[in-house]
Amino acid sequence: MQERERTVLSGWLMLPVAILLVLAMPAALIKGILAESIPWIVLAILLAPFDFLMIWGFFTLQPNEARVLVLFGRYVGTVRKDGFHWTNPFSVHRGGLGVQTQEKQAQVVAKPSKYRVSLRARNFETQTLKVNDQRGNPIDIGAVVVWRVADTAKALFDVDEYEHYVKVQSETAVRHLANSYPYDHSQDSPGNELTLRHGDAISDALARELQDRLSRAGVRVEEARLTHLAYAAEIAGTMLRRQQAEAIIAARQKIVHGAVSMVEMALNELSEKRVVELDEERKAAMVGNLLVVLCGETAAEPVINAGTLYH
Repeated sequence: MQERERTVLSGWLMLPVAILLVLAMPAALIKGILAESIPWIVLAILLAPFDFLMIWGFFTLQPNEARVLVLFGRYVGTVRKDGFHWTNPFSVHRGGLGVQTQEKQAQVVAKPSKYRVSLRARNFETQTLKVNDQRGNPIDIGAVVVWRVADTAKALFDVDEYEHYVKVQSETAVRHLANSYPYDHSQDSPGNELTLRHGDAISDALARELQDRLSRAGVRVEEARLTHLAYAAEIAGTMLRRQQAEAIIAARQKIVHGAVSMVEMALNELSEKRVVELDEERKAAMVGNLLVVLCGETAAEPVINAGTLYH
């Protein structure tokens, strides 16, 4: 199904015609009774259904609202222009849109009997889902989706209850996204690896997947973002300690690298300026002392040598 925009008559133009027909029926009936004329009475009787049909053809649309017209089971078009309109009364269906009793909600969702569709942007927030990421770690994840109906014909006729379809497909897309990416970097992962913690890139990936899934229902995804992302409770403590250990190791690597560079610079400066001549054993001792000072957790307490260099 593809949406076709339908042009209908203005309700304000047809309103005087409807009023004239409504007034013509009692006028013809009164004239027929007073004149004892059967044709006028028959005309009054024939005008009654036309009056009813004329009134039945009026409808109004608010901004960002559409009306899908179906004539004897055939889709004839969609009215998107807001205002007061009139169209073929047989193509204007009355009744509630998706109105369901509690008994029906527990069963299959019924088709709507009134084809009035809101074109406004809507929010849908998924439940917090427990799934496994790409590495098999259980995580809790949730998302919010901003969407609107773009094709009313697809929304009403290609899927059964498009709002329910959006809900199910959104949760399915979030699950698939969580399975496709790791939660965070690991020690053996490449530096450019995309993880669930990359907010904008993951949001774009989620929006693209949702659009692919929801295009069948004529829905356009305006925005999709993760609202909740965390390790599941059973492994949260363990993964936190792992992250702390990785952070400590990374910090130590930088400290050691900087300390070695500083020791190398100190030895080179002493050698080039001939401040003092050290044999290999004394150089090793000096390197050890400097590394202790530079890499230690607490401030070092120096021991002053008041004797010679070797005592």
